[in-house]
Amino acid sequence: MTKTAWVFPGQGSQKIGMGVDLAARPEATAKLDQAQEILGWSVLDICQSEDDKVSNTFYTQPCLYVIESILADLLMAQGQQPDLVAGHSLGEYAALYAAGVFDFTAGVHLVKRRGELMSQASEGAMAALMGFDRSELDDQIAATAGVVLANDNNPGQVVISGTTVAVETIMQTVKTKRAVKLNVSGAFHSPLMAPAAREFQEVLAAVEFKDARMPVLSNVEPTPSTDAATLKQRLSQQMTGSVRWREISLYLPEAGVEQVVEVGPGNVLTGLIKRTCKGLQLENISSAAQIL
Repeated sequence: MTKTAWVFPGQGSQKIGMGVDLAARPEATAKLDQAQEILGWSVLDICQSEDDKVSNTFYTQPCLYVIESILADLLMAQGQQPDLVAGHSLGEYAALYAAGVFDFTAGVHLVKRRGELMSQASEGAMAALMGFDRSELDDQIAATAGVVLANDNNPGQVVISGTTVAVETIMQTVKTKRAVKLNVSGAFHSPLMAPAAREFQEVLAAVEFKDARMPVLSNVEPTPSTDAATLKQRLSQQMTGSVRWREISLYLPEAGVEQVVEVGPGNVLTGLIKRTCKGLQLENISSAAQIL
């Protein structure tokens, strides 16, 4: 049998209209109703709002988690099962749900609070850098106070995060093909998120984690684990820690993975993996219509 990894995208992959065909699947509507009861608003209504409410962090994170988790449920109902799972930033919550680490409603409570806290963050900035000399970038980050590597996505694409001055310094001093400041409310995946992370710990501590059904590669430590305590500890570090996606991608062929299925809207992760690892079979499941 083909060894398969499921990967779940995070914030930035959302789009207006995502998940709308879930309304036609009775097995999905129960979960959508559960989510609405916790959130106080309808995921599908937000996703269909023409004013792009779904791109507001407050809404984005619960919407992505709910849709990705339901798509995973539909795949498993067809008898499909991953050998390994991983998620990019917010996507790690859907990965943990798919691995049976916590139940659906616990995940909704977690991402609801995470989205609230991160939408309230107002300090710092983030920027995406493409086409650079890695050693020059690493040296400059090490020499610049107040900035960190937030997302190490692939050898030619990263996101930096930190104080506005420090982020702009890196953009001005490191030679890149392209550098784009991101439209975000704060410096996600950096030490500036520490106050929000401390508040989030109260919610996280109350959620029971179970051992995973299959290995999970965490953002802050991209080595496989099924241990509940380990996975919870890694998740607790995620809001201030780096997303080490390049290392996750490189691990997949080492683990014997032959096929990668991106479960969720868009194809950001399979695109990153394609540029990092050659020869893997890549598939995208972004809607219920793709699941027979």
